[in-house]
Amino acid sequence: MQRAILRKTSFAAAFVALGTAAYAQSDDGTPHFKMPVQPSLNLYGSPGVIDMPTGEALPDAQFAVSYSYFGGISRTAMTFQFSPRISATFRYVGIQNWNDNGFDTYRDRNFDVRFLLRRESQYLPAITLGLQDFAGTGINAAEYVVATKTFDRPLSLPGSMKVSAGLGWGRLASSGSIGSLFGSNRPKFDPNSKGGNFATDQWFRGPTAPFAGIEWQIDNRWALKAEYSSDAYEPETSRGVFTRKSRMNFGAEYQYSENLRLGAYWMYGSEFGISAQLQVNPKRATTPMMVSGPRTIQQRPTRAENPAAWSEDWSTSATAPTTIRDALRPELEKEGLTLESLSVSANSAELRFINRRYSADAAAIGRAARVMALILPPSVETFRLVLVEDNLPLSTVTLRRSDLEALEFQPDNTDALLAVTGFSEAAPNLPHAVKNPDLYPSLNFSVGPYVSPSYFDPESPVRADAGVSAEFRYRFAPGWLVAGEMRHRLIGNIADSDRFSNSGLPRVRTDSLRYAQAADTTLHKLYISKQWKPGANTYARVTAGYLEQMFGGVSAELLWKPVNSRLALGVEANYVKQREYEQRFGFQDYSVATGHVSAYYEFGRGYMGQLDVGRYLAGDVGATATLTREFANGWRVGGFFTLTDVSAAEFGEGSFDKGIILQIPVSWFTGQPSKRTVSTTIRPIQRDGGARLDVPGRLYEQVRNGHRNDIVADFGRTWE
Repeated sequence: MQRAILRKTSFAAAFVALGTAAYAQSDDGTPHFKMPVQPSLNLYGSPGVIDMPTGEALPDAQFAVSYSYFGGISRTAMTFQFSPRISATFRYVGIQNWNDNGFDTYRDRNFDVRFLLRRESQYLPAITLGLQDFAGTGINAAEYVVATKTFDRPLSLPGSMKVSAGLGWGRLASSGSIGSLFGSNRPKFDPNSKGGNFATDQWFRGPTAPFAGIEWQIDNRWALKAEYSSDAYEPETSRGVFTRKSRMNFGAEYQYSENLRLGAYWMYGSEFGISAQLQVNPKRATTPMMVSGPRTIQQRPTRAENPAAWSEDWSTSATAPTTIRDALRPELEKEGLTLESLSVSANSAELRFINRRYSADAAAIGRAARVMALILPPSVETFRLVLVEDNLPLSTVTLRRSDLEALEFQPDNTDALLAVTGFSEAAPNLPHAVKNPDLYPSLNFSVGPYVSPSYFDPESPVRADAGVSAEFRYRFAPGWLVAGEMRHRLIGNIADSDRFSNSGLPRVRTDSLRYAQAADTTLHKLYISKQWKPGANTYARVTAGYLEQMFGGVSAELLWKPVNSRLALGVEANYVKQREYEQRFGFQDYSVATGHVSAYYEFGRGYMGQLDVGRYLAGDVGATATLTREFANGWRVGGFFTLTDVSAAEFGEGSFDKGIILQIPVSWFTGQPSKRTVSTTIRPIQRDGGARLDVPGRLYEQVRNGHRNDIVADFGRTWE
């Protein structure tokens, strides 16, 4: 229940701790850690010297957040190394004293992508090709090819030195051009552009200019930098934002901790600049996992040693299943697991249970198997373990007890156990099972703070409301849920904005300001849902009520997802009405039938794709493509874009809907096992085109973690 509140209040605070998470001190009070292995970032938030890029790539999966400022120009950037060779950056730029067409501070959103063409070797440099601001207004649009070579102890000096040189186009060829290598027809920056389109007609067009830079990493803390810039800053200098007197930049950077790096610079012969770079890697937790070690597998006596213990006479007793259930329940609860139902015979047992603690279901399966080995009579050889998620039996994992006993202390126990483990469909129901009588009814209630942020208002880039949230979840029967949330705003400035919607489409999202201004106390959501498993490989859900802040109605979903398949298919249909601005029980006149057909595919190594095709809230028809990368510990980073039959002109600023998805597991910070996460979706601009209904409890995310691919990915944790 507290997951939603935690998600809304903890995301920003989580990153504050990262800057000092790896900080350590020696006896004399100075920080100590190894020489930084990750490339430093430039003022654009990408691997670079100062203002120019370098040919390096961040370590695989590295996530970086940076802020820089000089000459009235601020840049806040997020960069993610999506694969070993591909990285992406989202950047928010503010340019003060713009004084053009009513702009005092001009604000812009940029997307970059970089491709590592070759890695650095003993004799040859790393080479990277980059597209900068390739789908924005074009103020920072540039393309480049750059090479970087590292030299250890250059000229017998301490530390290491990186030398970079490259060719730039667009913004990175506005100074020192050597001609146009691939044609001179390049559109100029238009400050009135709505942005959002892929400007393929300008890539690698127009003048070309060289740039270069040197970074000397003196020791594990200090670095000195110098570069020759090919950026003339024409849009800024022509408007008097700052005066550019030189092509040279100089800087010094201090590695405060393994995560946090600070920098100070002398820019273009006239301006002082600063930067802060925060880099973390989802593969490495900030806090080691602190979890009690699992109990050892209870070894059975051999049949020859104790033939009486192997007797199957116990199975003829009518009370045996209940007795075993009552013995299993408290032992499972110690492991953070809840017994849902149990079926047991002389030689086999099926345990259906709920995992409330572990982010990896493989860990829950291993703990449950140990409890079964502790409690069940020796004659029970086959364990069938079924994970259950809100009345949805997900998959059957079949283990032989003798395999657990024999392999526990073997050096290759994970691979050996996986080779003899079965994964199969879980039946919708378990006949003749004894159930947990205390599961229903159940009521969970929580009260806590909430923070609701709003981003990218040109007058105030970050706004937020904060207050108290009260939530409840009531389960009165298997699969049934009644849930709701009330909010009372205590402080905030979202309602202070005066930028009301100018959308020509039905205002299904752009009237968010009116919702913020209407009332301090709101019914954020209130709904009833039922979910069940109608047959093999299928899952179903029906939800009705006030589904989200702006819409209420009825939603139905059917998902097909075989246990051993990478592919899943789903269909969702909704009929909703727009809620009154006060977010109580009333509705406005606008109603719409909306829904999607969805395909989900697991590519392997944590990469996942999703394609949703259908009708959106404004009545437009199109598709949303999503690509994410997920890690075993629960981190998820990705992006999406939506294209519909709404034209770029009708859509307005941004041209089409797009955004970034970021999810971080709480256990990554705390070191304690938990299924809770903090998450956010960052949209450069929220418009009415491509807007999808926010339905609580969609099926795919509930189902996939308990299927074969996700369990196998973390199978080593069955022994934890």
